[in-house]
Amino acid sequence: MAEPLKKLFSSALIDSLAIMIEKFYSPFNSKGFIEDVFNNTWDEKELKQRMRHITDCINKHIPLPYQQQIEILSKVAPQFKGFTAMIFPDFIEVYGLDNLTTSIKALELFTQYSSSEFAVRSFIIKYPKEMLKQHIKWAQHQNDHVRRLASEGIRPRLPWAMALTAFKKDPTPILPVLELLKNDVSEYVRKSTANCLNDISKDHPDLVLQIANDWKGKTKETDWIVKHASRGLLKQGNVNALRLFGINDMVNAKVTQLKVSESILKIGDEFTYETTILLLDNTAHQIRVEYIIYFIKSTGKQTPKVFQIGTYTVNPEQQLRLKRTHKFADLTTRKHYAGEHILAIVVNGKELARQTFMLQ
Repeated sequence: MAEPLKKLFSSALIDSLAIMIEKFYSPFNSKGFIEDVFNNTWDEKELKQRMRHITDCINKHIPLPYQQQIEILSKVAPQFKGFTAMIFPDFIEVYGLDNLTTSIKALELFTQYSSSEFAVRSFIIKYPKEMLKQHIKWAQHQNDHVRRLASEGIRPRLPWAMALTAFKKDPTPILPVLELLKNDVSEYVRKSTANCLNDISKDHPDLVLQIANDWKGKTKETDWIVKHASRGLLKQGNVNALRLFGINDMVNAKVTQLKVSESILKIGDEFTYETTILLLDNTAHQIRVEYIIYFIKSTGKQTPKVFQIGTYTVNPEQQLRLKRTHKFADLTTRKHYAGEHILAIVVNGKELARQTFMLQ
């Protein structure tokens, strides 16, 4: 099983952080800092709690005005990369909310080495007009990490982050940012743009379908964004989304076979399932095939999760045979619970067959 993400905040990382801060701030007490980080509550802390704890320890051991702290951290931050470097934007979120000018510059810098997508949201809530203007500027920045922040930071439903309630209710203020990014040269940025639209589709499906209609067929970049942004609507079997991509929701098909390799599994196991789909219409069709697993939650209730298999062109009376494997290992985003589960096959938005199995 993979190590928990919280383990990324290792002793080696904290040692390196202490050394680098001391390099740019000689009064820094490295030993005291390390002892404070790994205090008697450290083992109990989860991922974001550890990040925030490190932030607080940095503030304690750099007892200077905020602007001077940022001057030091702006020299330290480029020495660190990836998820763990998000401690620097986190510092801004906690200690820089009352200093917009300094914090915006620092968020722009720090996101180039990690991501300021979480930290920026507190500023959006407190300074909505100013931050919307800033996101427009960031959308035109030469650095792709900054352009990604322009879209990722305004996602109404960014996972693991506070929701932006105002944009959930009315996303129109953020649409100009997405317009600027829809043909971005970076796939990294385009994926974020699509994810933002997918967030919007959960509250305003018709708006996203309107945008998809406007963007589809314009460039290969917008075509990719539209397809990725519509994935939630397609998984829901939204008729207009299906039709947008040439998928007939009225197709006449049936599942003639659905079987699983194991009907009783343990958490951590995997099974293979086979299914055969027969097209009954007398013309060829695009067939979008998905499977749903109705997972047992901690409450004992079943909750469906949709997984895409693929899209196929199927001729009349042709039998489409598919075989796939699904693993039931716990993930950071999904924990499994024992009980009766259901496997279902979905064709063009319609559930056509089910098979039960037990997870122990």
